[in-house]
Amino acid sequence: MTQYRLTPLAADLPATVPFVGPEAQERAAGRAFDARLGANENVFGPSPKAVTAMAASGQWMYGDPESHDLRQALAAHHGTTPAHIIVGEGIDGLLGYLVRLFVGPGDAVVTSDGAYPTFNYHVAGFGGVLHKVPYRDDHEDPGRLFAKAAEVDAKLVYLANPDNPMGSWHQGSDLAAAMEALPEGTLLVLDEAYIETAPEGTALPLPADDPRFIRLRTFSKAYGMAGARVGYGIGHPDLITAFHKVRNHFGMNRSAQEGAVAALQDDAWLAHVQSEVTRARERISEIAQAHGLVPLPSATNFVTIDCGQDGDFARKVLAGLVARGIFVRMPFVAPQDRCIRVSCGTPADLDAFARALTPALEDAKRG
Repeated sequence: MTQYRLTPLAADLPATVPFVGPEAQERAAGRAFDARLGANENVFGPSPKAVTAMAASGQWMYGDPESHDLRQALAAHHGTTPAHIIVGEGIDGLLGYLVRLFVGPGDAVVTSDGAYPTFNYHVAGFGGVLHKVPYRDDHEDPGRLFAKAAEVDAKLVYLANPDNPMGSWHQGSDLAAAMEALPEGTLLVLDEAYIETAPEGTALPLPADDPRFIRLRTFSKAYGMAGARVGYGIGHPDLITAFHKVRNHFGMNRSAQEGAVAALQDDAWLAHVQSEVTRARERISEIAQAHGLVPLPSATNFVTIDCGQDGDFARKVLAGLVARGIFVRMPFVAPQDRCIRVSCGTPADLDAFARALTPALEDAKRG
């Protein structure tokens, strides 16, 4: 039998992924979902201009390894310079590079218990030690995160604003004030994946040159390009330069780069998507309330719904929805796991969700 010479760290890791994809669930069930409302994808789609640009892209050529045009466009969009911008394969890919740059075996990293699990996956993959703090009132708690970072001498502290999976958010000015307690030598990894669907004032009002943090954003949510895998980071040029030591220089395909440039220039389509997200959040909230459930305030393209009992009950509700062809997800950790999370969808998607929720709740109540 072949004995593969994995590193001791790799040999000890479980062969798991942060999320089981809806495709895997469909294969197991032998049927397609009627409504795909679990991955926070933008069902309203990308800008038509982005679609045209991607279709016209010369796929026989490798993508520009410097993502020059996209970095130029992003710098102009954010009022900074290309030296402050790194482009990568979604925020997930950038998190992998960032952890690779900072975290070795035994290094301390801080996150919230129940926050976005892909970050934890990367930290485990490089041998880091995760220290977790609980949510406070369904919000990540910057004060406790930064205090824990000081306690354990963390190299990185992860915070999403707005938050996934709860949909909650902090005012950017409040987060900036809390950062006064961020210990020297700790980098704040600020995930702003949902910033385009958040209220005005949610973005952190600090300059790109501030060396204390890196801001991560994506074209997967409001821009509707999740399948293209385009994320980017905004940070101090010294930090951005470090990414070039480890990144996959041909990781960004040509059509994704050109589509993202076109999407960034289509403000009208972004406004259309934002309007659709607002409408869908209202509809999801109405459905939840009609069933005696409590929708939580959301700054994202999903609504987290409090099912009113414990995690076991919420898991039964989720299972009932999945069995009826509605793909949704839920938080992993108590007490947030009393909830299910429903992505914004089309009217037909949400009608299907409403129809399935009634019997799913009835089944859950029967046990």
